[in-house]
Amino acid sequence: MEDHFETGRLEAFSDGVFAIAITLLVLDISVPPDEFDDLLDGILDQWPSYLAYVTSFLTIGGVWLTHHAIVRRMRYADSWIVRMNLVLLLLVSFLPFPTRLVADAISSTSAERVAVLFYGVTLLAISAVVAAIGRYVAGRDALRREGVTSSDLLTVVALAEPSLSFYLSLLILAVFAPYVAAFGLLVVAALTVALPPRLVSRRLRRVT
Repeated sequence: MEDHFETGRLEAFSDGVFAIAITLLVLDISVPPDEFDDLLDGILDQWPSYLAYVTSFLTIGGVWLTHHAIVRRMRYADSWIVRMNLVLLLLVSFLPFPTRLVADAISSTSAERVAVLFYGVTLLAISAVVAAIGRYVAGRDALRREGVTSSDLLTVVALAEPSLSFYLSLLILAVFAPYVAAFGLLVVAALTVALPPRLVSRRLRRVT
């Protein structure tokens, strides 16, 4: 049928975008030439870049894990899945820009608030789209492989979705304490990669 798309091609294209985006993140980390006289201090002074890089790297890593888990449970993709996936790739490929922005602005008292908010909104949008894709598949039996239940998909979605409430809390916190919010975004990204879906869901919901 015309509305059926192979999941193999969908995943291969997505993996390519994920790989490029995650590689571009490191290209923005550098030490200014005027700090080469004290290179160690120059390297250490780039801590905002390291913070933003690790947060974005883990975010894309978490998206990749969730995306792979969803796609391998699908029989095929329909036109809506393809379009939602394109929105996801749009946001992921855009992520290096706010990553660099927050790394440059976090040491500026006049710009750090807006930079962290912009960064957090981008991360929130990525998590929301991943969760939407998973929930869409979970609600349609025809898209799922034989033996894959709706609850199975919802468990996978839990890897990304519980972080939505955390992101909203951190965006509010960013208005008053941008530094704290920036490290909070790192914690959320790390949890989505390090913990199993059920454990992430249980721990985050316990505190929200």
